[in-house]
Amino acid sequence: MDEALIRSLTPSVLTVLVRRGADFAAAEDAVQEALVEAVRGWADDPPRAPKGWLVTVAWRRFLDAARADTARRRREDRVEEEPAPGPAPDVDDTLQLYFLCAHPSLTPSSAVALTLRAVGGLTTRQIARAYLVPEATMAQRISRAKRTVSGVRFDRPGDVATVLRVLYLVFNEGYSGDVDLAAEAIRLTRQLAASVDHPEVAGLLALMLLHHARRAARTAPDGSLVPLAEQDRGRWDTASIAEGVAILQAALARDRLGEFQAQAAIAALHADAPTAGETDWVQIVEWYDELARLTGSPVVRLNRAVAVGEADGPRAGLAALAGLDEALPRYAAVAAYLHERDGDLDRAARLYAEAARKATDLAERDHLTRRAARLNSRRREGR
Repeated sequence: MDEALIRSLTPSVLTVLVRRGADFAAAEDAVQEALVEAVRGWADDPPRAPKGWLVTVAWRRFLDAARADTARRRREDRVEEEPAPGPAPDVDDTLQLYFLCAHPSLTPSSAVALTLRAVGGLTTRQIARAYLVPEATMAQRISRAKRTVSGVRFDRPGDVATVLRVLYLVFNEGYSGDVDLAAEAIRLTRQLAASVDHPEVAGLLALMLLHHARRAARTAPDGSLVPLAEQDRGRWDTASIAEGVAILQAALARDRLGEFQAQAAIAALHADAPTAGETDWVQIVEWYDELARLTGSPVVRLNRAVAVGEADGPRAGLAALAGLDEALPRYAAVAAYLHERDGDLDRAARLYAEAARKATDLAERDHLTRRAARLNSRRREGR
């Protein structure tokens, strides 16, 4: 096709682009690029509608150039906005993220579950185990929480109580679960204690320190669990114990008792005993009574039954166990221990085996299995 014809179409094509909103100079450049492409390609494959072809190609070239120019300006703006070279500020926003996920539009239980999943890094199964609900139920709860906060502005952080609950569950999973999150939970609770004047924050920090102090003695070299009564107390971290006790005493002096302070008081009584035999079980039972009053938790009542069994004998412990749901996690293990102390080795062995089958933690399962095997061996020797 004649090059003169191609160029004769230039004014009308340029006019179309300007009417469509193109800047004249940019439109002119786009038309020139379209003309070059026409000269190269029309000789072999001329279009049926030359003007329409030029308009289409020129408009595409204009849009490409406009997008490229916009992207360039954005890059230049970002460069101008970049901070001057130098060390970046050392800011840790993790705790703030905990507060933001504990959004007021969520119920406390949903906020805790969402935060554990999104920030704490726990799996749905781990969270379900902590809440004593089926995994499918917890998956639905987390999905509903995500839908609730979808599109919500996170400018109203949640309250301290919800964040404390999250940190407590993260610590528990890190202390006994598959992922080591205990140290991180302690670090964040320290930050919270430094910024919030609240006795329950102090109570939680004391509780974490007192439990963490015993960590080195909780497992044998082969990885097996060592019960509290059998732990080498020389391996306990005395500095952490002293710090935890001091923090707890200061919190209790404010006379605003909460569940974390009560739990820390129980942990402090264990830490204060030079030997397992010297543990003040009577005081521990009293603290469990306070904790049960504060929480109404069946798990607290389950642990209280163990303490009653130590303070007043295994029969009293079994009586305290009566009325609790046998489906509770560790119910069979507690019943087995109390029956063992009461001399009913046959029943204790069966309950230890049952508890092992229900255990979700491998180390705990192995420990309970060995307990059952040991009692079965003693029974055979007795015969």
